[in-house]
Amino acid sequence: MAETHEGTAQKVPSRGIWGWMLFDWAAQPFFTVVTTFVFGPYFVARLTQDPVSAQAMWSNMATVSSIVIALLSPVLGSIADQSGPRKPWIAFFATIKIASLAMLWFAAPGSALLWPVTFMILASIAAEFSIVFNDSMMPRLVPAKEVGKVSNTAWGLGYLGGMIVLILVVGFLAADPKTGVTLLGLPPLFGLDPALGEDARITGPLAAVWYFIFVLPMFLFTPDAKRGEPLKTAVVSGVQQLRHTLAELTSRRRAVLRFLIARMLYQDGVNGLLILGGAFAAGMFGWATLEMGLFGILINIVAIFGCLTAGRIDRLAGSKVVVVFSLIILLIATVGIVSTGPGYTLFGVLPLSLEDGGGLFGTAAEKVYLLFGALIGLAFGPVQASSRSYLARSVPPEEAGRYFGIYALSGRATSFMATLSFSVVTYASGSARLGMAVLIVFLMVGFLMLLKTPYPARDLAR
Repeated sequence: MAETHEGTAQKVPSRGIWGWMLFDWAAQPFFTVVTTFVFGPYFVARLTQDPVSAQAMWSNMATVSSIVIALLSPVLGSIADQSGPRKPWIAFFATIKIASLAMLWFAAPGSALLWPVTFMILASIAAEFSIVFNDSMMPRLVPAKEVGKVSNTAWGLGYLGGMIVLILVVGFLAADPKTGVTLLGLPPLFGLDPALGEDARITGPLAAVWYFIFVLPMFLFTPDAKRGEPLKTAVVSGVQQLRHTLAELTSRRRAVLRFLIARMLYQDGVNGLLILGGAFAAGMFGWATLEMGLFGILINIVAIFGCLTAGRIDRLAGSKVVVVFSLIILLIATVGIVSTGPGYTLFGVLPLSLEDGGGLFGTAAEKVYLLFGALIGLAFGPVQASSRSYLARSVPPEEAGRYFGIYALSGRATSFMATLSFSVVTYASGSARLGMAVLIVFLMVGFLMLLKTPYPARDLAR
């Protein structure tokens, strides 16, 4: 029996919980192999001849997506509270996401950048809207004390799914341009030609098929909210309820508001790391799909361990403890990444050999970058999963849609500022390193604000 915050209960079978958790398993490869580790770096390093401008354009893509997500997520979440079921919304946006990812196959070197950018914007928006509706189902499915464990387990499953797809890419699809074979020493399946970017372009259709298959258990087994108002009425009521909720945040739920603002700031930094970190490494070291895939596998292995460990800590010590320590680790890692370049780390305090030992990650700087990347992997899953459970413990289940819509807003409202700041600084200075340094500011300010935020927020709100 899953007790809600209001004391009512509903019977949710274990297959329903697993169906909900498999949503993260289904959705994560888009973020892992497309946005961060394979297609994104391909867009920056191989689709054009100007990596700096390409990084800025990739950042601009994320900026446009973030603005749309920020404006519409609270409205859609509030409408969903009034209309009831979340699955029809997820199905609608899944269709857009799958179709957009399939179109990335046509992003060949030398082709116009407008189309892959457009389809990435559509896929990103659809993915984030689906997450809003999926997250808002959680408070109705599990007892409040189990929310953190289930949330972190789901996030860990997501990283496992992303890692499996990455292994498929580097083991069977992505060949080294010099040798013509994959990491396993095999010719790439389907005759994919890395010179034409086919090893990276295939990740779009692959992520689309993966999402279609593994999102089905959520539709088949996870119970949905009961049907509420007709859609037309729900739109009007949802907008009215959203206004009421926003007013309530400034009066009776100031602790929730403080949490949302803190999360807005530190999530900007996290989003920036996820969107730009892989592209930054590709631009600095010239990593191709194989190196980026292995880098992603390393981060995902560490992330799975981080989420499973954080789930236990969350259950015992609470979500705030997990988020605070995760942010400390992310700050250390981001400073490390920004301070590392060919021949040095820690801004030159620690010189490194420029000698290339051959093979993958042959220089000392690349190995140091892997170490800081592992720290990011350890923390960026728990900081997001426990932020999700922080809010779930702080709001009533019947209001989860609108609050998770505002939660999505808090993760996106100023996220365009992080990527936009990166673009502006990169354009002005000609240095992507200085652009990446902006992320430290967002992480630090959000961290300091969270330290003074009550937990759970609903307990001390006035």
